[in-house]
Amino acid sequence: MAAIVQLKLTLSLIFVAFLFLHSVQAKSKTTKVEYCDNKTKYAVNVTGVEITPNPVSRGKPTTFVISASTGESISGGDLTIEVKYFGLPVHSEKFDLCKETSCPVATGDFVVSHTQELPGVTPPGTYTLKLKMLQGDGKELSCVHFDFSIGWWIADEAGVVADS
Repeated sequence: MAAIVQLKLTLSLIFVAFLFLHSVQAKSKTTKVEYCDNKTKYAVNVTGVEITPNPVSRGKPTTFVISASTGESISGGDLTIEVKYFGLPVHSEKFDLCKETSCPVATGDFVVSHTQELPGVTPPGTYTLKLKMLQGDGKELSCVHFDFSIGWWIADEAGVVADS
C-alpha cells in the first residue's frame, strides 16, 4: 500500500515538473519572422517580434513588439494586419503607425508596440499574422508574417484555470 502511495506521489511530482518546464519553455519562445516577398528590398527591416504572453492567453491583453530599422525617415502611415486560422482569414485591422510608435520615425532602429485583448471565445491553436507597414502615400515599407499560438487555457486573475 505504501509503495502505491509513493508511486502516485512520484508520478504527480514528475507531472508537475513537466508542466513547469513546459510553461517556462513556452514563455521563452522566439517568434520566427519571414518577409512576404524575399525578393523585395523593403525600406523597413524587421529584426524581431516579441509576443507577451507567449502563447497568447484568451481574455487577457497581449502585446506584440516589433523591432525594426529603417534607412529613411518615416513621417506617418498605417499598419495593417491580417490574421488567418487554418489558412482562413479571421481578422483584419488597420492602425495609425504614429499611435503604435513615435512619429516621425528617425533613421535607425525603432520599435512598434501594439496591445490587444483577444476574446475569451477565441479558439485555441496556431494563427498566422501578416503585418504590412505602409507610408502615408500607400507605399509598402515592409511586409512580414509570423505564427503565434493561442493557449488552451483561459487566464483569470488568480492564475490559470481550465476552459469551462
